[in-house]
Amino acid sequence: MTQISERLAELQEESVVLIALYDQDDRLRYANAAFRSTFALEPDECPFWAELMRRNTSAGKGTIIRAADFDTWLVSAQSRRGKLPFRAFETDVADGRWLWMTETVQSDGWMLCIASDITHLKASERDVRQDRDFALKASQTDELTSISNRRFMMAALESLVQRQASVEAARGCICIIDLDFFKRINDLYGHQTGDDVLIDFARRVHPLVRRRDSFGRIGGEEFMLILPDTVLTQGAAIIDRVLSAVRGARPIRSVPAFSYTCSAGLAELHAGETAREVYARADEALYHAKQSGRDRLRIVA
Repeated sequence: MTQISERLAELQEESVVLIALYDQDDRLRYANAAFRSTFALEPDECPFWAELMRRNTSAGKGTIIRAADFDTWLVSAQSRRGKLPFRAFETDVADGRWLWMTETVQSDGWMLCIASDITHLKASERDVRQDRDFALKASQTDELTSISNRRFMMAALESLVQRQASVEAARGCICIIDLDFFKRINDLYGHQTGDDVLIDFARRVHPLVRRRDSFGRIGGEEFMLILPDTVLTQGAAIIDRVLSAVRGARPIRSVPAFSYTCSAGLAELHAGETAREVYARADEALYHAKQSGRDRLRIVA
């Protein structure tokens, strides 16, 4: 067995296929020579994925990012990255190659990335596939905030329910979050300011979300957070941090005293429950949070 493991390690290091392993916090833990060369990594480097993307973009290396604003692209990319057990997509890199990248994610959040060179495909086919990939990303992304949209979030919720049904003792929570008195914000300051508040909320919550979690806007001022492999006490701790971060926000420069809050309803997925049922229970918990004074979390077991 030791000999096989050693041979496998040698082949991984020598392979022209790009191989990398990220932990649950999205920090690189292993990369073979092909991956390190493509993404300008020293042998002993273990950066976070976001740090690697930012550094390479500034240096004109690694993945080609066709976006006017890097941070907006990063939020959008992280909204999809590592959320599903398996995902495949295509990407261009600065050295002129076109790669077919796959992500395989374990239940604890560790992720294996493997990329193969598909530059040899015809240019016409490449354009069609890139257009398809762009359209898929757009169909899953909220246009205003750049986080996941309702379509993506409902699919992620169905995936959580299916996994709970197939994996013994699998746990998970969902939380529905609503901005308090949002109509009043629009009426007092205008819809453009209302949009700015929605963007501010998304940007404040996004860093608090673990990579295996899914966070998206599901309509108006309503958002959903899906927490796989999480019990109620863990979920409540995450949402408490969200509420605290939002309370400290001062997003309107012309009105420094302006602040806003949000309310949240948290529900744990039960065995045999449908996506519709757990969503309804989280929505009911949100209703009670609103009725009992807002700016708080209510939990339904």
